[in-house]
Amino acid sequence: MKTRVSTLTLLFFLGITPAGLLAQSPGAPSKVGLVNIQEAILSTAEGKKSMADLQKKYQPRQQEIQKENQDIQAITDQLQKQAATLSDEEQRRLNRDLEEKQKLLKRTQEDAQADFSTDRDEMFRRIGQKIVKVIQDYASKNGFSLVIGSDQIPIYYAATEVDLTDQIVKLYDAANPSDAPTSGGPAAPATRSGTPSAPKPATKPKP
Repeated sequence: MKTRVSTLTLLFFLGITPAGLLAQSPGAPSKVGLVNIQEAILSTAEGKKSMADLQKKYQPRQQEIQKENQDIQAITDQLQKQAATLSDEEQRRLNRDLEEKQKLLKRTQEDAQADFSTDRDEMFRRIGQKIVKVIQDYASKNGFSLVIGSDQIPIYYAATEVDLTDQIVKLYDAANPSDAPTSGGPAAPATRSGTPSAPKPATKPKP
């Protein structure tokens, strides 16, 4: 899924501003940390399970999109391969069918995208609110005066040790165990449509 929720949008869903990741500890050494909050959410056991559940939920919708696309391709092939033998009336009928199926495919894709985006955003909001609390608790206990979202602003250089993402994920998983088995890496990001990419519908041939 290459479209991912933008960081500012994600922070809006979480009900915080960038300043909400600021952790002050009076008198403590000034320490700065980085957290990629999107990566953290998708790397938690809960995030992986939630994304896998979403992909499973929308698999029938993807299969429906693929079936509609195959129907379009079949009509396109017929028009192209039998152009010399089809009557004008038959070509017009097939072109009408093709246009109707292309419109149906477009509606199906748009509906699936909207529904998936709603479910995905709710998942980010639910997990993100809890992960921000973990960040704030970790920062206050470990002398950090500032924790920055590294997926929010350009970072031109940062020492490896200031990236707290892995530590936050471990703390989150410890506090929020998940029963479902998960893979070793973060879940795959969402595509722009919010569903696995379907082949592009065939273009309508000229009569």
